[in-house]
Amino acid sequence: MQKRFAPGLALAGLFTLGLAGPASALEVGITPDLQSLEVPHGDETVTIQRIQDTENRLDNEFAKTSRPCPPFCVQPMELGRGVETLGEAEFLEYLGQLGERDDLLIIDSRGPDSYARGTIPGAINIPWQELNIDGDAEPADVRDIMLDQFSVMDHWDLLDFSNAKTLVLFCNGPWCGQSPTNIRTLTNLGYPGHKIKWYRGGMQMWHTLGLTTVEGR
Repeated sequence: MQKRFAPGLALAGLFTLGLAGPASALEVGITPDLQSLEVPHGDETVTIQRIQDTENRLDNEFAKTSRPCPPFCVQPMELGRGVETLGEAEFLEYLGQLGERDDLLIIDSRGPDSYARGTIPGAINIPWQELNIDGDAEPADVRDIMLDQFSVMDHWDLLDFSNAKTLVLFCNGPWCGQSPTNIRTLTNLGYPGHKIKWYRGGMQMWHTLGLTTVEGR
């Protein structure tokens, strides 16, 4: 596997192109400079690329266009408080950093059943209900998740976010409020907005672009 640097990407040095030369180029690349990307997922390495069948069509739940609103309402482009909204290329940059950084988490906010059926390589599952203080989650449990998984520190019952991990959250798509709900909860609790990223397109756009999915674990 040969590493190349894609000049059009700010963090391109973290990308691994799956193919080395023009003779082996994929017909359906991801960007002009990126054909595939290797991502750690559990104890395996998964290659993300697009489906190569140019006649492929959506044939599952993500082909559905209309859902009752509420609760399945179109989300805004920006959530505020310094939280960055990511498109697919920017999201892939963060996926490309997973093997290099221990201060980065990609979080699938959907329920465990959805996660198990298929998720984005590199993502862990923290179901949105577990961070939803306005729902069934207890504040103490949310605090424990921040301390145990997000590297937030507890100093005399005060939360210290100086070493908190960068979180990249996603859920079902632009019509899904699960990850936005969690992001608002976290920022309300003091989590720095610049350490939270939101992949708004989520699984809907990931499937639409024919990108690799894996079974959650």
